[in-house]
Parts: sequence; structure tokens; C-alpha cells
Amino acid sequence: MKTTAIYHNLSFAEAKTYLFATLFVAGNILLPQLAHFVPNGGPMLLPIYFFTLIAAYKFGIRTGMLTALLSPVVNSLLFGMPVAAMLPIILIKSSLLAIAAAGAAHYFKKVNLLTLVAVVLSYQIAGTLIEWIFVKDFFIAVQDFRIGLPGMALQVVGGWILLSIVYSQRSTVDRKPGL
Repeated sequence: MKTTAIYHNLSFAEAKTYLFATLFVAGNILLPQLAHFVPNGGPMLLPIYFFTLIAAYKFGIRTGMLTALLSPVVNSLLFGMPVAAMLPIILIKSSLLAIAAAGAAHYFKKVNLLTLVAVVLSYQIAGTLIEWIFVKDFFIAVQDFRIGLPGMALQVVGGWILLSIVYSQRSTVDRKPGL
């Protein structure tokens, strides 16, 4: 099932960029807190990436990158999670996700499960290779693939559901003045 996407590539000059980024960062703060009620919920559900995917896919690279960079830092400062030592790799993976999601939305102009699978796999594979270079331990680097598959599935299916709902309704961002 495909849903046509109205893609917005918001600029840094638009207040909407910062408003939406703030909302998505708040989501990326709340979702990890909820995930931590589940044993091993953070590493298993990968919640800090969810709203970065939505932000970048719907509102473009700038909103996505603001969300990708601010979410882990704010979470770490407020709650100590992710731990400071993990911030560089999480920031890299979040940034890769924002780039992949914004690029896919711009190129395909549709929301479908296969595209979201490709987005999630692309940032995870590239991020895993970069993490392997950083930590020099393959077993640690593939942690997201060892225990984070439910989180990747959540990103794909949950992202598809949320983006499909968002795209099926014309938001105020989509409306032209006078309509």
C-alpha cells in the first residue's frame, strides 16, 4: 500500500522548522522514557530514532537533522541516557537516518513499507560499519541487529502508519493561503 507524500523541505529561515523540530525532539524524549519501562527497552526498541524518521520524511533534511542532533543530546543531559560515551555513534546513526529518510521522501514522493525498510536498513548498516570502526568490536557494533530488530520493525511499521495518517490528511502546512 502506497500513500502519496506531500514532502516539505523546510528551510532554516522558517519558524515551522524549529516548531516541528521541537515537537519531534519532545517525542524522542518521551518515547525513550516509555521504552525504559520495558526491560532492555532502549537497546531493543531503539526509541530515540523514531521521531527523527518522521521529522525527516515529512519535513525534510533540516527538521530531520535538528531532531537527529538535539534528541540524543537533550536526552543525555536530562536523563543520562544515552551515556556520553555512546553519544557520538548515536548522533552519527541519527544523522544517517535523517539523511536517508529525507532523501527517500524527496526521491520517491510516496510512503510505503518497502521504502521505510530500505531507509532503516541503510542507516543501520552504515551506522554499524561506522560503529565497528569506532569500537573495534564487531559483536558490540552489531548490537542493533542482535537485539534491536523489534525497534527497527517499530520504526518501519509505526513510521508507515504515522506517516500514512499524516499524509492522508491535509495539514495546515499543506494548505495554501485562501484555501
